[in-house]
Amino acid sequence: MKKLLFQFDTDTHPSVFDTVVGYDGGADHVIGHGGLMPENVTALVEGAMFTRSPKDKKNTAIFVGGSNMIAGQKLFTAVQNCFFPGFQVSVMLDSNGSNTTAAAAVAKLASSGILAGKNAVVLAGTGPVGQRAAAMLAQEGANVSLTARKMSRAVEACNNMRLRFGVDITPVEAFDNDARARAIENATIILATGAAGVELLTADQWQYNSNIEMIADANATPPLGIGGTDMMDKGNLRHGKIIWGAIGFGALKLALHRACIAKLFVDNKQILDAENIFALAKEMA
Repeated sequence: MKKLLFQFDTDTHPSVFDTVVGYDGGADHVIGHGGLMPENVTALVEGAMFTRSPKDKKNTAIFVGGSNMIAGQKLFTAVQNCFFPGFQVSVMLDSNGSNTTAAAAVAKLASSGILAGKNAVVLAGTGPVGQRAAAMLAQEGANVSLTARKMSRAVEACNNMRLRFGVDITPVEAFDNDARARAIENATIILATGAAGVELLTADQWQYNSNIEMIADANATPPLGIGGTDMMDKGNLRHGKIIWGAIGFGALKLALHRACIAKLFVDNKQILDAENIFALAKEMA
């Protein structure tokens, strides 16, 4: 019985990255479908869950991806709404790496020091990874702020995470590096989740800040999000701060992603979203 992973992507073209990790995670075949939304997914879900006997349904699973996390969340919910007793398959949500990347970054920070009660700032946090990471930090007890170039986008991101996770995150408008430097003045933890190749802070803007204890940067494309760090940093000490680079915690991200795919085939009742993916990340970290 082949292990079939159906890749439901909200973008026109299913992610090549997610396809590769699907195979590396143990799927025998990965079948991608793009341009999916709640209105057109029902027949595909029914095809996945009706075709195999109860004992064999564990060999069919669904991965929900795409670049838009909110669209992915809606599709993820729509997939589950098709299930009923005796007829379901395991399903995972990881739009744009939102859950696995965020979980790996925060888990590595948690393995390096205490998060509870600390002031954490997620720089350029309106993307999928930034939003989920901010929520995970808040769930760990940190006082979290999230920056964006426009206040409206920061507010929207914080509201999204409040609705989904019930956490309070403070929106901060930070248009440029100087504004971001002011935003981290009292921070003990910094996580940069900006666009690839965009420097959010120069080295001088964090190296002399005695409040900062830990930094993680999710950007692996030069210039890095945090100047003066290295993408290969694995909990390295720089200027008295613990640094995690994108490749440094990226090994955990990939291992976590693969482990989640493997978990989908354990039985047909796995529902993998931020909470249980983060819990697994902390165990693995």
